Amino acid sequence: MSYLEVLKELKKNKIAPVYLLYGSENFFVENIKKEIISRVLGQDKENLSTYDLEEVPIQEVIGDVETYPFFGERKLIIASNPTFLKAKPDKTPFDHNLDSLISYLENPVDYSVFVIIAPYEKIDERKKVSKELKKHAKYVNCEPIKEKDVSSWIHSLANQFHITIDQDAVEIIEGELSANLQLLESELKKFSTFVGDNGVVTKEVVDKLISHTSNSSSLRLVDAVIERDLHKAIAIFKDLEKMNEEPIALIGLLAFQFRTILRVKLLKRKGYTQFQMQKQLGVHPYVVKIALSREKQFSVQKLKTIMDKLANTDAAMKRGNMEKQLAFEILLYDLISVA
Repeated sequence: MSYLEVLKELKKNKIAPVYLLYGSENFFVENIKKEIISRVLGQDKENLSTYDLEEVPIQEVIGDVETYPFFGERKLIIASNPTFLKAKPDKTPFDHNLDSLISYLENPVDYSVFVIIAPYEKIDERKKVSKELKKHAKYVNCEPIKEKDVSSWIHSLANQFHITIDQDAVEIIEGELSANLQLLESELKKFSTFVGDNGVVTKEVVDKLISHTSNSSSLRLVDAVIERDLHKAIAIFKDLEKMNEEPIALIGLLAFQFRTILRVKLLKRKGYTQFQMQKQLGVHPYVVKIALSREKQFSVQKLKTIMDKLANTDAAMKRGNMEKQLAFEILLYDLISVA
């Protein structure tokens, strides 16, 4: 089942005896877990038990699941990291008795809700225990969303906060925050507080309020280079230092931005449309849109020179020829001189 389908069931108090949450999207896992805790236990957390299956064997967890609650009518047991569902399980100092889990799945008690969290990109569905979980448990897909679905998620979250978002604003949010649902929710909550109930989030609101990630800051650095504003470029770099961003990583981000501008420029010469460029490069449409707005500022030769300077500074830093912060500031000066 999908995240939204399960959440809808939970809000109607349709609670299954066993859940398997699989996938690495923490936003989905945490929200479903929070909703299950609220629906099963309310404010009473005395009947909540949590286990790490890398530290406790599954048979001990099942023993707790089958034990009648001392307080209240129902108990909730959450067990994370079932490495036995992986194709190559991690080694543990004990053995998991999977027969105890399979036996429980076939005949769960009515006074416990058992949640298994597998935060993995893949689980081995060929295994007997995986097949039994799929057969008897509420099997919840918590895999990360795809880039093409980010826009619909932005609108879905906006509806939850009772706000409307202009398309220009959506494009900026998509490009800067990508598929990070935790960050998307946090930012949209901030926008909703600013514009109020039934308010409209415009491009200007997003520009003013959006939290700067390392990726969005690399875009701002490119803008500073285009504007030939060394003071602005250094100020952005200092902000990134406060975010504990490594100069070598920042060179990688700048290289990605300028490489994209160069590739877009070359594809434009060949007559590619914006949509064809996006398919060819395999990047977000907003990335192509921004690159198209910038490519006019550079000749192909200038972009190649910039790429060479980025590569040379990267090599110098890795060899330890120069202190990283100083090397990066000199790089910014050189890039602005070229631009």
